[in-house]
Amino acid sequence: MRKRINWLIAGFAVLIMLAGGGVVATTYYSTTVVLPEDLALPLSSTIYASDGTTQLVKMGEYNRNFVTIEQIPDYVEQAVASAEDRNFYTHGGLDYVGIARAAWNNFTGGSKQGASTITQQYARNAMELSGGYGRKIKEAVLASKLNEKYSKPEIMKFYLNTIYFGRGAYGIDAAAQAYFHVPVDKLTPAQGAVLAAVIKQPQPDEVTGHKGYDPADNPEAAKDRWNYVLSGMVEKKWLPADQRPVDYPEVFPPNTACSTECGINTPVGNVVNYVRDEMVEKKICSSAETCVKEIRDGGYKITTTIDGKMQKALEAAAWRKAKGSELSDQPDNLMAAAVAIEPGTGRVLAYFGGDNGTGHDYAGKNMEGTLTGGHPPGSTFKIYTLAAALEAGIAVDSHWDASPFKVGGNGPSVQNAGRNASCAKNCSLLESTVQSYNVPFYHVTEKIGVDKVVEMAKAAGVTTMWTDAGKPYDLLKGSGKDSPFDTYVGYGQYAITVLDHATGVATLAARGKYSKPHFVAKVEQKDTETGAWKKVGGEQIKVEQRIRTEVADSVNAVLEKIPAANKDTLSGNRPATGKTGTWELNPTSRDNAHAWMVGATPQVATAVWVGNVGDLKAIKDKNKSAIGGNGLPADIWKDFMNAALKGKKTEKFADPPKDFGDPDAGNGIAPPPTPTICTDPNPLLCPPGSIIPNQPNQPGQPNQPGQPNQPGQPNQPGQPNQPGQPNNPGRPEGGGGGGGGTVTPTPRTRN
Repeated sequence: MRKRINWLIAGFAVLIMLAGGGVVATTYYSTTVVLPEDLALPLSSTIYASDGTTQLVKMGEYNRNFVTIEQIPDYVEQAVASAEDRNFYTHGGLDYVGIARAAWNNFTGGSKQGASTITQQYARNAMELSGGYGRKIKEAVLASKLNEKYSKPEIMKFYLNTIYFGRGAYGIDAAAQAYFHVPVDKLTPAQGAVLAAVIKQPQPDEVTGHKGYDPADNPEAAKDRWNYVLSGMVEKKWLPADQRPVDYPEVFPPNTACSTECGINTPVGNVVNYVRDEMVEKKICSSAETCVKEIRDGGYKITTTIDGKMQKALEAAAWRKAKGSELSDQPDNLMAAAVAIEPGTGRVLAYFGGDNGTGHDYAGKNMEGTLTGGHPPGSTFKIYTLAAALEAGIAVDSHWDASPFKVGGNGPSVQNAGRNASCAKNCSLLESTVQSYNVPFYHVTEKIGVDKVVEMAKAAGVTTMWTDAGKPYDLLKGSGKDSPFDTYVGYGQYAITVLDHATGVATLAARGKYSKPHFVAKVEQKDTETGAWKKVGGEQIKVEQRIRTEVADSVNAVLEKIPAANKDTLSGNRPATGKTGTWELNPTSRDNAHAWMVGATPQVATAVWVGNVGDLKAIKDKNKSAIGGNGLPADIWKDFMNAALKGKKTEKFADPPKDFGDPDAGNGIAPPPTPTICTDPNPLLCPPGSIIPNQPNQPGQPNQPGQPNQPGQPNQPGQPNQPGQPNNPGRPEGGGGGGGGTVTPTPRTRN
């Protein structure tokens, strides 16, 4: 009698839960069911290196990869049914016996039970239902509707792409990767049973104290439930008894560094910002404001241009946190930034803008109230001034006055960084570039015009320059004639980004061919119908001949001389261009605040900057020595280039054209011409200014002791030997009256 009463009470409870006092009918017809194909489940996106397999960044609140039912082995589906709903293939979406049992338990004060079939679980999780028994009613209604519309395999597919497996993994494929490092179609029956066992409680419960069924947290309970799953599979004849796994499979430990989001807090995180911009530009994203969320939830597979090997090499050379890097033991205020680009394609091969993708990007642009990010390039900017001079018809062997001076006679001083040029007032443009003299480049810029230098930088790929006041000037919208810059642009006063500078070097290395720098090679998205990846975007390389080939070849020929002059040649004497540069801390200081090295081979163009983290101060190395371009920047450049090019074919730059430009275009003052030596027996027939070997000494009039003619020092014009005081014959010159023998007579100049 007691038992019968209990069942009546339970039945009443079920009626209340399912009927809700007549609510079921109303709910059934009033509830709008979002169909699974219309339900946009958030899927994680992964950004890969250029090989399409090396993961750089993973993005998304939910680590989920969509798969079709055909990609899921039957024994994995059956293991899940064994664990969660053994009558799944036979009931109508609701398990009434289970519901009655749960209702009775809840009614009598026991712990609340879900009493949910796989279909109900899917409805609850996918539609994000919450609440008490009202939720159960809606859940049951939705489950019934789903069961009417979809087949069991389809419902299982929806479920397995939705359910949480712990370790940040949503869906069976993400779980397979998280626990076994394989895709779902590679799971074994034993591994499938492990994942099925986890579903009931994938992680510890702080309220109940249960450790969950992740084998890393609770190995004994995990194995017990694994056996429970396998026993159910055998019982339902889904798994032959003689094929039942005996050994518990090896499970990888949780990857605590990366579950749903990873890579953002590393140097490659900066790449995400460029990926976002390019996906907006390609109209894959709807807007810049929403693009990051669209990537995080869109289930994209994004293959970048980043070369995984080169990226590691750049980080190893430039990242302070990389053991053995050039900055690892240097003062804390120092920061490096570097970018490598493939000449001719614009593919960004490696990018280092700082420690992570959430902080300041020292290699690119930052919007921090205003646009920031550039650094004064110093003498490295001379590569564009040199190219502009050549374009204007000035030859590399033209000569220029390198003497320091004050602009306008009493204005700002223009000097060669405190050095005196050995070539003084007659320095060739080639020597001025190699020795990095500033004064000749001021004169060159003054001659051809500031606008020509700015336009050449723009043609090479510089998009933005900053004034001394920090105001950005967009070269893509403005012209060189409209720019706010003055003659000091010729030797690098105005800031540019490392990315732009690397682009410019790449354009020159490609013999004047410009290709827009880019990071995205291919964008794919999962087709939720077929499970296949479909391409939704890719790179479109457009090559423009922006600088004449003759000009680029001539610039490269000059820049090839610099690495050897600075003892920065690459391994195996691989041909490479290079240019160093620095910029002062302030006009009255001899300390540097910025130091650069830029250079290229025909395969890789790289720009490296070293400066400050935060406020400007003098950049000095661990030995308290001032850092110049041929110091840390050159060391980083050389380390990276040698590693990046290791094993690659050695390629040479094209030879420059001969007799290109006007050699007389400079303002240099040539020294007096070297006199010719005249050997005519009659000195009177020798040309004026020529050097005439001394005639034989006259007898009886020897040179006076202590006043000999010095060998190799001819008499100066206007100071001939006085008449009547010839040298004595037979007496060697410079002797002071002693010794015998014959010496080469000292030449003299004829007036």
